[in-house]
Amino acid sequence: MSVLILMIPMALLMGLGFLAAFLYGVNDGQFDDVETPAHRILKNETPSSGKD
Repeated sequence: MSVLILMIPMALLMGLGFLAAFLYGVNDGQFDDVETPAHRILKNETPSSGKD
């Protein structure tokens, strides 16, 4: 039972840490554009070297 005195505050601190990291990522713009990177690989924009 005494382990709960240690585990509950640790769990709350970890939860607040993850929440702070998530909010930092949102405010930093990390989650703004999730579609473009997935479609960028499909575009063939590399210049050919002409060495076929």
